[in-house]
This record gives sequence, structure tokens and C-alpha cells, in this order.
Amino acid sequence: QVQLVESGGGLVQSGGSLELSCTGSGILLSIVATDWYRQAPGKSRDFVARVTEGGIAISPDSLKGRFTASRDNAKNTVYLRMNSLKPEDTAVYYCHVDTNQAKYWGQGTQVTVSS
Repeated sequence: QVQLVESGGGLVQSGGSLELSCTGSGILLSIVATDWYRQAPGKSRDFVARVTEGGIAISPDSLKGRFTASRDNAKNTVYLRMNSLKPEDTAVYYCHVDTNQAKYWGQGTQVTVSS
């Protein structure tokens, strides 16, 4: 079975940093692209960052410079490093893999940024 498990969320102060992790089971994250999404209450689920199949980090222009994804093949884990956090970043963060055969989502991890 395929499973994605996020961890590392929590409560942080505005301006602080946090690193989320997504560990895969039953799937090799080293041969797929892994995405990060986030969803705030009452809002849509939005794309945050990607680690490509080749291990290259991609992020929207609005988040570039603050959010950076990376991958550790030995641990079968992808990370999302978040710096200079703002209250607007408060959301549930999910990792996601979309292959030719199926789509997989983690359970999500809550990130709350206080003012």
C-alpha cells in the first residue's frame, strides 16, 4: 500500500521558521515528483512547492525565497522549509504525488502562525 505521512507542523510566531516532512511508504519518492499544497479554513487547496523527479525545487513566485522544498532519497522523505512565516501562512499542509496510475495525499499537518 502507498502512504504519505506529513509531520513537523505546529504553532510558531510570525517571522519564525518551520520545516515540514513527508515520508513515503510503498512508493519511491526519488522517482516521482512530490508536491506540497495548503488549505486554510474556507479556502481552496493551493499549490505551494514541488520537488521534481530530478530533485529540483519549484515554487510560485509569491512564495519563492520563503518556501523551499527538498528531498532526501535515503530517507524517502521530502521537506518543506518555511521561513519568515506570516499569519496568512496558517493552513493545513499536505504532500501529494500524482503518477500516471493514481493520486496520493497525505493526511495533512497543521501550521499555525501567531501574530
